[in-house]
Amino acid sequence: MAQPTVQTDRDLTSIHEARALVRRAKEAAAPLAELTQEQIDAIVDAMAAAVTPQAEPLARLAHEETGYGVTLDKVQKNLFASEKVYRFIRPMKTVGVIRRLEDRKVVEIAEPFGVVAAIVPSTNPTSTAIYKILIALKARCPIVISPHPAAVRCISRVAEIMNEAARRAGVPEGSISCMSTVTLEGTQELMKARETAVILATGGMGLVRAAYSAGKPAYGVGPGNAPAFIERSADVVKAVRDIVTGKTFDNGLLCSSENSVVVDAPIAEEVKRQFVANGAHFLSGPEMEGLARALVTPQRLPNPRLVGRPAPYVAEQAGISVPPTTRVLVAELAGVGRDYPLSIEKLCPVLSFYIVADWREGCDRCKQILRYGGMGHTMSIHSRNDDVILQFGLKKPAFRIVVNTPTTHGSIGLTTGLDPAMTLGCGGYGGNITSDNISPRHLLNVKRLAYEVTPAVVRADAPPRAASLPKAPPPPLGPAGITADSLSRRIDQFLAARGYTAAAGKGDPATPVSAGAQPGAGLVDKPAEFVCEDDVRQALRSGRKISVGERTIVTPAARDLGEQHRVFVQAAWPQQLGK
Repeated sequence: MAQPTVQTDRDLTSIHEARALVRRAKEAAAPLAELTQEQIDAIVDAMAAAVTPQAEPLARLAHEETGYGVTLDKVQKNLFASEKVYRFIRPMKTVGVIRRLEDRKVVEIAEPFGVVAAIVPSTNPTSTAIYKILIALKARCPIVISPHPAAVRCISRVAEIMNEAARRAGVPEGSISCMSTVTLEGTQELMKARETAVILATGGMGLVRAAYSAGKPAYGVGPGNAPAFIERSADVVKAVRDIVTGKTFDNGLLCSSENSVVVDAPIAEEVKRQFVANGAHFLSGPEMEGLARALVTPQRLPNPRLVGRPAPYVAEQAGISVPPTTRVLVAELAGVGRDYPLSIEKLCPVLSFYIVADWREGCDRCKQILRYGGMGHTMSIHSRNDDVILQFGLKKPAFRIVVNTPTTHGSIGLTTGLDPAMTLGCGGYGGNITSDNISPRHLLNVKRLAYEVTPAVVRADAPPRAASLPKAPPPPLGPAGITADSLSRRIDQFLAARGYTAAAGKGDPATPVSAGAQPGAGLVDKPAEFVCEDDVRQALRSGRKISVGERTIVTPAARDLGEQHRVFVQAAWPQQLGK
């Protein structure tokens, strides 16, 4: 019975910490926003310079803490973030005037989005933390990190190193912080906090959905399940080498790593030979069934115990005997979907394998794979036929279609000209707000000064037509005529309809009532609820005033006309009326 109490205490601690950190970040937002471009660039320089020499120790720490991936590959990912991402964002203008469109007479001015809530996964912990801190501070946004519970130490260490460097360079206190007690409740509190302006969420679909449900702008990344198509004109040797390189990089932890290979039939046997030459083991039918039971959960997710593990370990856990030099396990499948468990995103060195008759059938198969968990993310095509390559670009529901390169490396901009990033938007296909690789630009709001380039057409208002007053209804004719009382009542009704009411004392002149008031509704200073231009014109024609109060809504045209002719009477304050 003690465990629920312990967990509740952790939840409360995590919630309290999230609130404290995000409030401190909010206090840092204003002074951070006032820094110059030179000051911001100096801060970014200092952080990159401090964390780059720590790429290897941070990689070891991440591997030791999570058990995922390959240390040397994690070093490369850390350097990608601290060097290539840094070099890409360094020249960006993120302060003040960032662009002038002279031909359109528009000046664009950058404004920071505000406090960033950054969710960092256990699969790529240190590299993602480096990347998110760099792009947030470049955009003058304070950042609060919620690390995955399985990677708190290594992510916290990244935040410490970069915060120390940034503080020495002049960043306000509270600009970079990281939660130390992490629970789902605490992370949700961080995302929903009033002070949070935008969410950068990298993780599983449950987390991404929670980010989009937090009521804040959010950049979330869904699953990858990237297919790689090898077309008959491809350089088969390079294509297979690229796919194995991408799939085994950090043991397949990046969401853009290859998960399926789709092969043009005329080259299928050669492709298989090259895979075997590159350390692949093609699974038999019983082996595929055993692997599916071990790797795929009932929720159609990869088993966390096998995520980021090397191929021999995965095979051993599935009861499959393979040589210790095996780099990747390959399952030749006949279809995609729930009846084919190994067609999911696998996050370890396991590939599904399909043979198709031609590129058109390959196009359809790649669509099926993407629809089963990778919509909008990434795929690759290996081909020397530019027409086929273009058709894949036109037809595929993926926003990163990399050509003749590993999907893992190409999608993040390591081997391609794409913007270097560790957060990859999946656009409308994947339920994301953007299809871009996320950069400091996505953490900026842009103000625009827009000068007149086309004079407005000025039209003189037509003179108002004289409106004739409605005639009083004639008294009913009869041999006896109409009584004095009946005539008096009809006159009163007519005057009330025109904004006048009989005074309380005999012989007092008729008194104007406020616009919108019912005839004979009572006090003169009861304010109107709404006044339009037509109300003012009617008041002018009937020679009455309009009573307005602090809650009265007056249209601009009505206010101009009414003030010009002094039609408005200020109602008494509620206290004076005894309300």
